[in-house]
Amino acid sequence: MTSSASFDTLESLQADIAGLIERLPTLKHQQFIQQALATIVRLAGNEIDRLDWKILSASLADMERGFELFYTYRHVRKVTVFGSARLSPETPEYRMATDFARVVTKLGFMVMTGGGGGIMQAGNEGAGRENSFGLNIQLPFEQQANPIIEGDDKLIHFKYFFTRKLFLLKESDAVALFPGGFGTQDEAFECMTLSQTGKFGPVPVVFIDRPGGDYWRSWSEYVHKQLLQTGLVSPEDPSLYTITDNLEVACSAITRFYQVYHSSRYVGDRLVIRLKTELSDAEVEQLNADFSDILVTGKIEKSQALPQEGQDETVELPRLLLYFNQRDLGRLYQMIAVINHMGKPSAEDKAHPELK
Repeated sequence: MTSSASFDTLESLQADIAGLIERLPTLKHQQFIQQALATIVRLAGNEIDRLDWKILSASLADMERGFELFYTYRHVRKVTVFGSARLSPETPEYRMATDFARVVTKLGFMVMTGGGGGIMQAGNEGAGRENSFGLNIQLPFEQQANPIIEGDDKLIHFKYFFTRKLFLLKESDAVALFPGGFGTQDEAFECMTLSQTGKFGPVPVVFIDRPGGDYWRSWSEYVHKQLLQTGLVSPEDPSLYTITDNLEVACSAITRFYQVYHSSRYVGDRLVIRLKTELSDAEVEQLNADFSDILVTGKIEKSQALPQEGQDETVELPRLLLYFNQRDLGRLYQMIAVINHMGKPSAEDKAHPELK
């Protein structure tokens, strides 16, 4: 086929896609549907390997299962529990993870785990099957679904680690990490990397040791000595996480994060912070005095929902608008902590920090 014929075929396919879009039952997200289909058509016109198509196809299948499952639960806050698959129910770490999941479930959160054994099983056990998700990975060893979540509709088997991790973080409103091996360390540093670069969150991240344990304390000492003291990470970056061996402290770090702060998103270059209750003018002025260093321009301002947020389900919530520099994420977490101390949440908000 000549290059001219190939171009004509590609143009014809793109026209067919435009016609297909018009016949879809919903046009709510037409722009993004058309972009996705157009990307596949462009790839079809290029020379890529069969393996590349297998990766693309399996990744889309992974994401389809995840999107379909979590859409039903989009209004419930969820806590992701990471930790070793190899810790037995007799270990204090397993018991701590079980107790943690039980407590956050009573607070109204649901619990997500990797669906396997060890700490993952402890998380599902503490939460109970009805309040659990299992995001399992297809491996030739070690990663069968645990008996708590096996057979449940909220168990997904992913082919790829990256799609599995996408949903474990994308759908989570808090992350709790218990001791583990290479996989847990990978998850810990990825949480920090994505938080530090603004690709994840803001959400509370809690590292939980067994009572008297020093697994995460030792990890923190390494971070301070090898990363902080050498200038490889910012001095404010420890504000991105909490380390504790106390269950009450761990749970408080999560619920306190959502005491006044609700969520955030970008509209153009502006960061929009949604709040459960409006701050006073004096409180906003105090934020400007204390956190002007994280602004590119302008001031932190109160606002209602912007026109671009017309379809947003949080449209009734008050907002703060700021031109955040998108670099000092540790400082942003510090500002959220101040906001949570400033506002006066209603009795309903205090009783239900999990609502979103």
